[in-house]
Amino acid sequence: MLSISLDYRCWVISNKFIWSKSFLSARHFTRTSCFQPAHLRRHWSSFKQTQNFCSAKSTKNMSDDEADPELLELLRAHLMGKPSSDPEPDTGVLEGAEYIYDNSIDVALDMWSCKTAANAIYKQMQEKSYSTSTWSEHELHPKAKDESTVNFIFTMDLLNFSFWSELPGEDRFAISYKDRTWTGYWSLVAALQRALDEDIPITSSDFWQSEDECTLDLLKHVFRSTTDEEIPMLEERLACLREAGQVLYESYSCSFTNCIKAANGSAAGLVNILANDFSCFRDEHKFQGRRKPVRFLKRAQILVADLWACFQGEGYGAFRDIDKITMFADYRVPQVLNTMGCLSYSPPLNEAIKEKQVIASGSSWELQMRACSIWCVELIRREIKRNHPEVEINAILIDFFLYDLMKEMESRGQETVPHHRTRSIWY
Repeated sequence: MLSISLDYRCWVISNKFIWSKSFLSARHFTRTSCFQPAHLRRHWSSFKQTQNFCSAKSTKNMSDDEADPELLELLRAHLMGKPSSDPEPDTGVLEGAEYIYDNSIDVALDMWSCKTAANAIYKQMQEKSYSTSTWSEHELHPKAKDESTVNFIFTMDLLNFSFWSELPGEDRFAISYKDRTWTGYWSLVAALQRALDEDIPITSSDFWQSEDECTLDLLKHVFRSTTDEEIPMLEERLACLREAGQVLYESYSCSFTNCIKAANGSAAGLVNILANDFSCFRDEHKFQGRRKPVRFLKRAQILVADLWACFQGEGYGAFRDIDKITMFADYRVPQVLNTMGCLSYSPPLNEAIKEKQVIASGSSWELQMRACSIWCVELIRREIKRNHPEVEINAILIDFFLYDLMKEMESRGQETVPHHRTRSIWY
């Protein structure tokens, strides 16, 4: 492979460097950092014209020598006086995802595949009347619209991570409940429902705090499998429950509904409360030389989305800024986006996924896949809104739809590419 000075950042296509003032093929590419030496910057505008989804990029990259938006805001407040009201909360997830996309070298987006996917997703969602009501229609999701359901959802998303297995379907961890066998995410929901049926107060924060009652052996019983494989990361799940119980006791009078009230009707505000007060929800990571961590907050965001969907935007699920929630960066949605041709991977990353190698949590590969998936769904959402401005659509519904689609493909044996393997509490 041709070597090149680190001062020369360029586009890489099939391990060959292509340089041109006016044209650069961008159909199948791997992109490096967007920093440019001074003598190359005069050509940058022509490069930008060839980027996929250039029209969808609303902001430019911020390199380390550029002004920090947060610092500018503080200066404005100091010089011009404090605004009449506090600014609306923002999670920063989308901003971080775009930053990684702009600096990604191993994951790329294909514009035409994303446009095609947007049209197909819109059509299928219309045909299926896909909406928030779809959430409650599943037989395992709770039906009551009260605080008990809020507690169930909080417990569910505290533990909603890492269900993948290397074993074949009949041997993997599974829960038997109501004459059916459940795997993956649904095994978690089934296990919680089964525990409640057995009068185990698994959704009680008081119970989580008790080291005498909520023990590792008790959790082993709650998550007892119909197979020989146990649920992954059981000790980490107990730690999440224990921490959440302690935080609720110390700060929220033992009630998660008080967290919701503290957010004052803001979805982004509730996500930030979860990330700031509960370390087990603080899904943020350092990427390259960026000063502040990139936030993903998958479980915090899906918790808010589940509340919104379950309560159909009312009561405990009423959030004025629900559209600030992004897709939930896990391993299933990147898989379906890759299957649809929207995401493409560099040869080394693609080989690692196909060989089912474990990719470390927080590694550059993993962060690029997660961030580019968030940005991809955002571009799909924008494309649907551009073509159908009258339609109420957000990243949550697109994520739910894509997840369900991937599970349907899996059940029919139509998986053409494996999902990436990362073991962590974040998803």
